[in-house]
Amino acid sequence: MRVVTFNVLHGRSLSDGEVDADRYQAEIAGLDADVLGLQEVDRAQPRSGRSDLAALAARAVGGKAAGDAAAYRFVPAVMGTPGEAWTAATEGDAERVDEPSYGVALVTRLPVRSWHTVLLRGAPMRSPILVPGSGKARMLLVRDEPRALVAAVVEGPAGPMTVATTHLSFVPGWNVWQLRRVCRELRRLPAPRILLGDLNIPGGLAGTISGWQLLARAATYPGPEPQLQLDHVLGDGRLPDVAGARARAMAISDHRALIVDLSR
Repeated sequence: MRVVTFNVLHGRSLSDGEVDADRYQAEIAGLDADVLGLQEVDRAQPRSGRSDLAALAARAVGGKAAGDAAAYRFVPAVMGTPGEAWTAATEGDAERVDEPSYGVALVTRLPVRSWHTVLLRGAPMRSPILVPGSGKARMLLVRDEPRALVAAVVEGPAGPMTVATTHLSFVPGWNVWQLRRVCRELRRLPAPRILLGDLNIPGGLAGTISGWQLLARAATYPGPEPQLQLDHVLGDGRLPDVAGARARAMAISDHRALIVDLSR
């Protein structure tokens, strides 16, 4: 079973700055994931051609039957456009399919028993972030966005299990609170459990904070020459052995995809 987490940067390529739906789907299909967690996912955004990136990913991953899309769920964290005008998403906003939104998505080829979502508050204060530009990078005070968790109870190789994805805050300390909250929520669902996501927490700290097992150790950010591991695959409970793990350079995004192969 292959599980993958990938922050897609709304499908944008660093090489040309464009979002091309065919290129995006080809990159997703090439991951050959049984479970795929996606972060920074656009829906109906002008900057990404008003595409539904979660639906495109589901078709690229494919279902059990030839020609089928995989099962998926998109959960918006914000309505509107990040960095411009937006409001925090609320329960039910996932149904507003024609309005610009941005969040996370979970895609799976495995049969789904149930879906679960949790909305997470953003940090209450503006926080400094380094913004690259032509020449010297600038430090800006930025309003933190709310975040979202989407989980599915699926039929795994050895029976029911929980898989989930999230994208946590860049604000130190606040992302620690969010990760602990996420782990508490997931422990309400059947074990074993796998959390996929851009946690914005470097290296082994994610395992220390959560108490979950780090299933992969590989630098994922920045994509062209990664120095940090911000993207993680965490496990809780009795999982199959890890047969292989690696970060893959992609033709889209400023992150690498993190791939974990589990023995059946």
